Amino acid sequence: MNDEGKPRLVRLAAILTLLQSKPVITARELAEQYQVSIRTIYRDIRTLEQSGVPIVAEDGKGYSLVEGYQLPPVTFTEQEANALITAEKFMLQDKDQSLVKNYREAISKIKAVLKNSQKAKAQLLSERIQIRVNLSNEKTSEYLTSLQLAITNFQLVKLQYLSLQGEASERLIEPFAVYSTQGNWVLIAFCRLRNDFRAFRLDCMQDLQPQEAYFEPHPMTLQEYFEICRKKMLHPPDIPLS
Repeated sequence: MNDEGKPRLVRLAAILTLLQSKPVITARELAEQYQVSIRTIYRDIRTLEQSGVPIVAEDGKGYSLVEGYQLPPVTFTEQEANALITAEKFMLQDKDQSLVKNYREAISKIKAVLKNSQKAKAQLLSERIQIRVNLSNEKTSEYLTSLQLAITNFQLVKLQYLSLQGEASERLIEPFAVYSTQGNWVLIAFCRLRNDFRAFRLDCMQDLQPQEAYFEPHPMTLQEYFEICRKKMLHPPDIPLS
């Protein structure tokens, strides 16, 4: 094989991985990622189709794999396996118990597909890495994975909340996003009690009950939400003197 053909084979394999990992991806996104022309991507897609990969092209949306189609088992380079082991060390120190539990199960499945030689090296590396945060292995919440499901399924949640000031309240919320800061997870949600977006610390949640009811997705991105918050801080509303 000549050197000219190698980059294309690598690119074709990478496109297959992306098609498996994303619902839809456009030719423009692929072209920008691999720094080739859109026409080159069109040729790559045709090559994959001719190889028997069932790709669906949706006008105005992009490409996706036919539902139910399974690609061959994923393989990892040694560097990729090392990155997963390092990420595991970080994740196991997280303060949310549900996230740690689900990550343990996921990483076990990933380790199962490693080659025997990689497994031995992964075990060695695992013994030689230590993340020196949350050394007491403190777990302060257990609701993150439930909230992640509520976010992606637009599911209403009933929340029992105890603020840092000791004020207890019951809220019906529309989960929007989560972020981590200073070792704690925070939920951004539209609160129907306050009729506005609010931030809730997961370590202050006393109980959480997903409801059999759903809400309309909010038409903004997380970055747009943070920009709104930034503008509010720069230009707080005038408050009349009492």
